[in-house]
Amino acid sequence: MKKLAFIKRSNEKHWVGDGFHVRGIFSYNEPTARHLSPFLLMDYAEPTTFPPTEDRLGVGEHPHRGFETVTIVHEGEVEHRDSSGGGGKIAKGDVQWMTAASGLVHEEFHGTEYAKKGGPFEMIQLWVNLPKKDKMAKPGYQGLTAASIPEVALEGDAGTVRVIAGEYRDRRGPARTFTPMNVWDVRLEKGAKLDLNLRDGWTTALFVLDGKVKADGTTETVGRADLAVFERTGDRLAIEALESTKLLFLNGEPIDEPIAGYGPFVMNTPDEIRQAILDFQNGKMGQLT
Repeated sequence: MKKLAFIKRSNEKHWVGDGFHVRGIFSYNEPTARHLSPFLLMDYAEPTTFPPTEDRLGVGEHPHRGFETVTIVHEGEVEHRDSSGGGGKIAKGDVQWMTAASGLVHEEFHGTEYAKKGGPFEMIQLWVNLPKKDKMAKPGYQGLTAASIPEVALEGDAGTVRVIAGEYRDRRGPARTFTPMNVWDVRLEKGAKLDLNLRDGWTTALFVLDGKVKADGTTETVGRADLAVFERTGDRLAIEALESTKLLFLNGEPIDEPIAGYGPFVMNTPDEIRQAILDFQNGKMGQLT
């Protein structure tokens, strides 16, 4: 049984551009980072209602190198484009999986039609690390529609598991990943139990967007905006929903390599970070046209 290692609670909020008011859940430059590999960072834009506007709300052109960004939209719309030629619109239930790798620049804004109408907005952005051998791979973009993400119903109408990446009960998610991982969007009804057989030695964490759960073997509860991180040893995890719950489940093979990060760049050494900054300044990560 995987034991609960700690619960991380974050009250810090900040604006990313003028369209994403996010709670920083974890980051690669925090002491807890070593427990969360291959996941580097997660921001949560809590449910917010935006009024109609003709303005473009979001964040303009900026660079990344050395990792992937995963944007999961629960409400609203996000439009993206990048210097590798990738981009598109993702709406409720869709996922954008962007591979920055050797470097690109991109922009993210509220969807044009959504902005005109306004309405509820909720999303998660997750950063996923790349191993050293793949950090300078070719950039890429995967636009995963809700229809392409398999949804597995739990017995007794207990809830659902949407498989974004990895596998659950022989259903594979559409995301292509560089290292093995599971990224699941989970809904549990009150009283439901989720019993999982997992890889011994893998990172395991769950983030509660709404509701409350408890893991077997602990009396601690994990509530709204809490991140529960479990010990890597053990091959089983069982959780119970104390309320109707929405959560993101993260599970993956750790990348046991040094991390050197500076803002939008995550590499293995300070020299590689300095090179990334120079390459961006010299236009080697492309430009938006």
